[in-house]
Amino acid sequence: MDHLNKTTTVKLRKKLIGSPCPVWFRENPLKIVRAEGQYMYDEENNKYLDCINNVCHVGHSHPDVTKAVSSQLGLLNTNTRFLHDGMLHMAKRLTDSLPGKLSVCFFCNSGSEANDLALRLARKYTGNKDVLILDDAYHGHTDLLIDISPHKYKKPCMEGKKDWVHVTDTPDIYRGEYAGDQNAGEKYALMLKNTIDKATQDGRKISAFILEAMQSCGGQQIYPAGYMKHCFKYVRDAGALCIVDEVQTGFGRVGSKMWAFQLQGDDIEPDIISFGKPMGNGFPVAAVVTTPEIATKFGEGGHEYFNTYGGNPVAAAAALAVWDILEKENLREHATVVGEYLLNEMKKLQSKHEILGHVRGVGLFQGYELVRDRETKEPATEEATEAITRCREKFNILLSTEGPHNNVLKFKPPMCFSKDDAKYLVKCLSEVLSEIERNSKEQNGK
Repeated sequence: MDHLNKTTTVKLRKKLIGSPCPVWFRENPLKIVRAEGQYMYDEENNKYLDCINNVCHVGHSHPDVTKAVSSQLGLLNTNTRFLHDGMLHMAKRLTDSLPGKLSVCFFCNSGSEANDLALRLARKYTGNKDVLILDDAYHGHTDLLIDISPHKYKKPCMEGKKDWVHVTDTPDIYRGEYAGDQNAGEKYALMLKNTIDKATQDGRKISAFILEAMQSCGGQQIYPAGYMKHCFKYVRDAGALCIVDEVQTGFGRVGSKMWAFQLQGDDIEPDIISFGKPMGNGFPVAAVVTTPEIATKFGEGGHEYFNTYGGNPVAAAAALAVWDILEKENLREHATVVGEYLLNEMKKLQSKHEILGHVRGVGLFQGYELVRDRETKEPATEEATEAITRCREKFNILLSTEGPHNNVLKFKPPMCFSKDDAKYLVKCLSEVLSEIERNSKEQNGK
């Protein structure tokens, strides 16, 4: 393959790739030609610290994943209408890590496919159509998933909320109605109950409540204690199913648990769980796990689910390699140690910088919310964009922004992100925030 210079690459991308397909740093996009571990390299061999790529979960270009995929690709890759043990080993690993009756797997290629299938399972099992969601949620890019993703459908170019979608407030521990309340989890869950009651009174029939295990595009939201427990009770009382989306958060990212929903308690048992992104370290593979009863109901009437590439032998090899690496390199423990260190250092930074309104996170899933005023919590949207731009241009650190106001610095790096990397990030962020605050004071002084 011929290597193009960056100018030609930009020109051809504009010509050949659909304009709705975004790139980071649109004014001066990065051209990445290789990556290793937690580092990415551009066409001039400049090295960047990757703080946002949760897809390459165990590190870019991990040799064990590369070997597993290339070996299997040289031996066999075919669809799942043939028997193959890789899919079964993958299913066994998943189901052994989950509670209760979650013991039946469906494999697909992406988180979007997984969430789409999860909703189909819930609708078939309950016979109902309507869906409960959290505000600012994002679950994928199919038509069905955009319809249940306020992060997408609230944009002016979209069609807005459908009548079969019912939205409850995100249990935001910083900006929400019950921020700082010791019983926030229970009170936010009561808001969901009120949403259910209103929908029922209006004659609507609910199939499922779907929520991310921790909300990512919504601003790196960590739910208050007890939230899922109370929500799941209200949902099941209404005859609906509980779906947890682990696409962004799973496979040990939170450190102490394999799955982020488990942070809400050992007694939490969803009816359906979706997995994706990090599962194959960049190789397309995703899954849905549910109960035997729900899976059997889905197949009634001769209905089949066939996904040409879902769970193929190469995808299984990639996923099994990721699981082996997580265990061999103790990456969950690593996420706990490095994550706690970084979170504590960022909280120290918060005491030095007024613009850093809130620091939150678990393991290597964290968010740093920028505000113009600590009292009013006015979002510092422009400043957040400036911060990630300066981090990239001055320090070769890659961060992005998220949240309904695009004022949250998102941190979801490869799991091999080190303590030294964390120290460097804190040092550079402190300098960047100091510059932004200094410039703001000068502008206000004028």
